[in-house]
Amino acid sequence: MLRAIVTDIEGTTSSLSFVHEVLFAYAARHLPAFVRAQGQAPQVRRLLEGARQAAGGGLDDAGLVEVLLGWMREDRKVGPLKALQGLLWERGYREGHFQGHVYEDAARRLGEWNARGLRLYVYSSGSVHAQMLLFRHTAHGDLTPLFRGYFDTGIGGKKEPESYAAIARELGLPGGEILFLSDVRAELDAAAASGLRTACVMRGEGPEVDPGPHPVVRSFDDLAV
Repeated sequence: MLRAIVTDIEGTTSSLSFVHEVLFAYAARHLPAFVRAQGQAPQVRRLLEGARQAAGGGLDDAGLVEVLLGWMREDRKVGPLKALQGLLWERGYREGHFQGHVYEDAARRLGEWNARGLRLYVYSSGSVHAQMLLFRHTAHGDLTPLFRGYFDTGIGGKKEPESYAAIARELGLPGGEILFLSDVRAELDAAAASGLRTACVMRGEGPEVDPGPHPVVRSFDDLAV
């Protein structure tokens, strides 16, 4: 029996172009001024120090900003960077610069699954804060009440089987009662290695990937859930 669904965001519930061309671009434009203005605030200072350590130390704030911008271009999954992006995006959502993009089929089906009692969760490399911001500020309204919880790389990397085993333990469910949705083969392989059910969401927005043994769907409407 399926009891829970864990979904990726980028390319799965939400457009790749929104994440890269809107969110990442906004963070890159505003990061230098944000660090100059807010760099001494305790929360921001902690994140900058964490990023400085990840970069090997020895950088002033201006040099660190250049490293952070490089990590953004490379889409590096560095915790302090993701948290700083979340702070920047919070301002962007609050000031109405953009809305969180969620595909219509994803918003509708998530609502249906929640109404049926399925437990819904998010697992993304973006910070939990950033995940909640995206789902709170959508054209479909605030979708955060649909989810029971959120996971980021604090629980482990998305291509590591142990991360999915840890999620299953957090949910208190055997892997066979959890469905993981993603557009990334390595993530699906890792989830399957920990006993989770999987489905590869291929929306045709980016290059076609080899789904391997994972069932393929083109939208959430194709999921027999």
